Amino acid sequence: MPDVVVAVDAMGGDKAPQVPVAGAIAAAREGIGIRLVGDAAALEKALGQHDDVPAGIEIVHAAERIHAAEDGVKAVRAKPDASMVVACRQVHEGRAGAVVSAGHTGAMLAASTLILRRLPGVIRPGLAVPMPSVAGPIVLIDGGANAECKPEYLAQFAVMGRVLGRDILGIDDPTVGILSIGEEAGKGTDLVQGAYALLDGTPGFVGNVEGRDIPKGKARIIVTDGFTGNVALKLYEGTAAMIFQEIRRGLTSSMRGKVAGALGMPVFKGLRKQLDPEEYGSAYLLGVRGISMIGHGNTGTRGMANGIRRAAQGVREDVTGHIQAGLAAGS
Repeated sequence: MPDVVVAVDAMGGDKAPQVPVAGAIAAAREGIGIRLVGDAAALEKALGQHDDVPAGIEIVHAAERIHAAEDGVKAVRAKPDASMVVACRQVHEGRAGAVVSAGHTGAMLAASTLILRRLPGVIRPGLAVPMPSVAGPIVLIDGGANAECKPEYLAQFAVMGRVLGRDILGIDDPTVGILSIGEEAGKGTDLVQGAYALLDGTPGFVGNVEGRDIPKGKARIIVTDGFTGNVALKLYEGTAAMIFQEIRRGLTSSMRGKVAGALGMPVFKGLRKQLDPEEYGSAYLLGVRGISMIGHGNTGTRGMANGIRRAAQGVREDVTGHIQAGLAAGS
């Protein structure tokens, strides 16, 4: 019997159900239990396209799905038999320890909050996004769950982000910084200044950090409101894609470039893997009762498999329990 079971929204994402199914198969081969949630006939067909499907994969039928054009909250309430909603219920009912979806982000945020519910004391769950930096992996929270925030939210994001950084990313003593327009304590909006006052003197807090400090890893946990965080995240991803596009163009435009590319290929491959969003697979919605992972709609098989692996790791490391203990202790 697998030690961890993950519910996978097999109808969520641009390439569903093929990509969720393929990612689930890859994770199941490592001993992770899978509950594939979606249209049973479609999932049977998708599984049939693979050889040697491992044991530990169970299909849970869900007759509906939530589409990208729908209002997320309304869709969750109107479609109780949607794959995403049923997948979240697997965790709420104790049939799975974690849920992963690459479907409608707003709907998944709503489903996780409404069905799994918040941990005691959590004001608002935050979307924690692992990202690369020169210093190693970092966490940006909030990555888009709460467009408008209060200082108390950011203070809780710091505690939750430190738990994720320590338990999942292996950072011994994660430092915390508030994303602002200047390093000085008096810089920034009322939100930033209020959060600074709450975090000053707390474990790991190093003060304000600027956007240019994110890739330097000056702080390993970056806290901000969801609007600013999502803009920073998309800029980060877009910049990385542009850099690799220009490198590829330069290395293929001449014979000298092709020779340089051949010599430097191991370095380029390593850098590409480090900057690839699919390396981490999904973002964690922290602050709910269970592990909830939300991936990109266009995520591939590798990203889906990694998201499932990270979800299972979150269950094994008891991230939810540690967050609750950290919030209760105020650190």
